[in-house]
Amino acid sequence: MEYVIDLQQVSWKRGEAALLDNVNWQVKKGEHWVLLGLNGSGKTTLLNLINGYIWPTTGTVQVLGKRFGSTNLPELRKSIGWVSSSLQEKLYGNDLAQEVIISGKHASIGLYEHVTEEDLNRALSLLNILGCSHLVNRTYETCSQGEKQKLLIARALMADPDILILDEPCNGLDLFARERLLQSVNELAVMENGPTLIYVTHHIEEILPVFQHALLLRSGEVFMKGNTKEVLGKENLSAFFEHPVSVKWDDDRASVQLI
Repeated sequence: MEYVIDLQQVSWKRGEAALLDNVNWQVKKGEHWVLLGLNGSGKTTLLNLINGYIWPTTGTVQVLGKRFGSTNLPELRKSIGWVSSSLQEKLYGNDLAQEVIISGKHASIGLYEHVTEEDLNRALSLLNILGCSHLVNRTYETCSQGEKQKLLIARALMADPDILILDEPCNGLDLFARERLLQSVNELAVMENGPTLIYVTHHIEEILPVFQHALLLRSGEVFMKGNTKEVLGKENLSAFFEHPVSVKWDDDRASVQLI
């Protein structure tokens, strides 16, 4: 398997409107990518396609070596963790933190299966990795927004996915909670035998140095892709945003200002 994600000339149309148009994107195992685009750029459509919730109008999709059209998509999804803040509202507030995490093994809202000692130990280990062991036996509803996001990440990791998609995970977080969450993301990225990470955002200041590959998506098309530092250059981003911007780098993290 050369690529964990391989999209070849992929388009997806709703009626006459092309929400994705001729997308070519290849991700190798162990590469960590940032997917950057403004609201309405097609990011969510692209994620739905990778997870097999929608089918390409044209082109071919292959994920983890499985070609769409000749693979069991529900089974494939078990190898893809997708963390989205929209899931926060669906979970049960009175579930304990470790129960929320273990439910990820069964892809269920709520925990209905027998919990083994191995499951519990795995959940506790994930809490420790994400720096939130103090949440054990805390109910989900009493956790802060940042803590809930960490629980969602741990929940996705419970199934030991090969790909982990972090879909705008810092939405709604203050500066301090954001940086604590990003520190946990960084630790996941450098973890031995960890999943390939896809970090989705429209905030450039969230892009960590571990995301050495970037894809810019605009109006459903790949505007540019490649090495993150090159992609996030001043001229490239000015053209991407269709507005002059300045780019400042500090400790290998970029920030952007309008000119």
